[in-house]
Amino acid sequence: MSLPALPSTLGEALDLARGRIDRIDARVLLREAAGVNTTTLAAYPERSLSLDAAHLYVDWLQRREQGEPVAYLTGEREFFGRLFRVNPATLIPRPETELLVELAIAAVEDFATPSLLDLGTGSGIIAISIALERPEAQVTAIDFSPGAIEVAATNALAQGAKVRCLLGSWYQPVEDERFHCIVSNPPYIAEHDPHLAQGDLRFEPISALASGANGLDDIRQIIAKAGQHLLPGGSLLLEHGYDQAAAVRELLEAQGFVAVHSWEDLSGIERVSGGRMPG
Repeated sequence: MSLPALPSTLGEALDLARGRIDRIDARVLLREAAGVNTTTLAAYPERSLSLDAAHLYVDWLQRREQGEPVAYLTGEREFFGRLFRVNPATLIPRPETELLVELAIAAVEDFATPSLLDLGTGSGIIAISIALERPEAQVTAIDFSPGAIEVAATNALAQGAKVRCLLGSWYQPVEDERFHCIVSNPPYIAEHDPHLAQGDLRFEPISALASGANGLDDIRQIIAKAGQHLLPGGSLLLEHGYDQAAAVRELLEAQGFVAVHSWEDLSGIERVSGGRMPG
């Protein structure tokens, strides 16, 4: 379906999106393209739209209509009350991951200068959020993707967060180091899951999503080697799929973790599991 002439006002731009994409998505794209706030969109539909803004908005509208995520179009997504840069080299931040940040902060609340490790950091949202909430913490973020670690480092600089960003696979860059807490939102979708071909997942990096036949390959690797990188009494916290909590708890217990537990997200789904090393 071809698009009509370029819109000349905010109201025309929103009308153009009607029936093509979600109304909220249209407002976000127009707000970013036109450089206005939500109040202006609602109160001044007659406000003129520059030619450059109209071209950008229509381009985004067409791409969103084809399924491209809004976060990749605008280049940013909110997480834990802050805006982070994202691109197709990283996963799009999701609200349920905020639970992982909250649990990590709670896990190190008794340490004056805690050390934390974020494995598979992507855009850096977990590591950076922790570092900003606990400025005295020593936070390390690792990702094997050069594109992702570049985004993480850029986000850390922009947010003023003290985070050491390292390129490498899982624990490899910190071979001889130990931490008070290790966190990760690793790939956990089964490699043949049909959801990978649907929605925003079609555009996100497959290496950050899928992990073996049952989605547990990377989680299994992280748990198996965590004991070598945790201080006595240190915690491991993992985000996982909606139906993986029991399997993750079994893996943790098999590796000697104690106080193994799963926590529910705001939807009532067991989203994070973890435990402590004896000590």
